[in-house]
Amino acid sequence: MSGDRPEITYEQAREELVEVVRKLEAGGTTLEESLALWERGEELATTCQRWLDGARERLAKAQAAHEEKPH
Repeated sequence: MSGDRPEITYEQAREELVEVVRKLEAGGTTLEESLALWERGEELATTCQRWLDGARERLAKAQAAHEEKPH
């Protein structure tokens, strides 16, 4: 991973997270499988949050730069 940028895109992480949640809600997995799914879901949620935080920061910088320009 380079810097704070996650290895997968936001969309990939979100799609995989949806699948993890679906599997957990469906049940039928062993305790070990459920724990592994939960852990992966936590990783994916963190990845999504990092992407969103980065996007917010970029927007804030863009807004600040725009507001500093003379009209």
